[in-house]
Amino acid sequence: MSFPKDLLNGYGNYLQKGFVRHKETHEHLAVYGQKPNVMVISCCDSRVTPEGIFHAGPGELFVMRNVANLVPPAEDDTSLHGTSAAIEYAVRALKVKHIVVMGHAKCGGVQAFRENANAPTLKGDYIGRWIKLLEPAAISLACMPVDKIDDPQLAMEYAGVRQSLKNLVTFPFVAEQVSAGELELHGAWFDIGSGELRVMDPETEVFSVSEEALALEAQNG
Repeated sequence: MSFPKDLLNGYGNYLQKGFVRHKETHEHLAVYGQKPNVMVISCCDSRVTPEGIFHAGPGELFVMRNVANLVPPAEDDTSLHGTSAAIEYAVRALKVKHIVVMGHAKCGGVQAFRENANAPTLKGDYIGRWIKLLEPAAISLACMPVDKIDDPQLAMEYAGVRQSLKNLVTFPFVAEQVSAGELELHGAWFDIGSGELRVMDPETEVFSVSEEALALEAQNG
C-alpha cells in the first residue's frame, strides 16, 4: 500500500507555505532545541488541535494527546506509562511553567465511559481499561457536583479535567514545582462547534469563558 496521497499533498503545501513562513524559527529550533513554556494535555480527537486553537507556532507548545485527555495517577512500577513519561519530560527536562489539561465537547472517550462504566474490562481492551481512570471523577460528580447543569456528558467532561488536575499533583516532581511557584496547572474545555474556550477557575473549579477571551472577541468583532 502506498503512503496516503492526501498527506503528501498536504506536506507539499506546508513546505511551500508554512515551513517557509517559519523557516528561521525552524532553523533556530533545530540548532538550539525546544523551550516551550506550556504543556497541553489534550484528547487525540481529530477535531481538537491545540496548536490551532491557541494559534501556536513551532516550538511554542509541548503537546500530549490521548483518549479523553486523561492524566493517570503516579505509579511506581515497571509498566509502560506514555502520558506519565511525557509529563516528566515536560517538567524535569523542558521546565515548562504551565500545564493545561483541555477537555472538549462530545468527547467519545467520556461517552464510552458513561455508557460502559460498569462493563468488565477484558484482556486487550485497552480503551476500556484506560477510561476507567474516570471512575473517581464520576464518584466526585455524584457525591459533590460542582456544576449546576443538566447535561451529563458535559458535566462528566468537566469532571474528567478536574480529576486529571488532581492526578497531576500525585507526581512528586509536579507537586514540588507547584509548591515552589515554578509551575501552574490549568483546566480548560473547548467547544468544537462554536469554537468557545472555557477556562476553569482554580478556586471554584467552575468552567467559564475567560474575561480576556471575551475582551478579545469584542475587540475583533
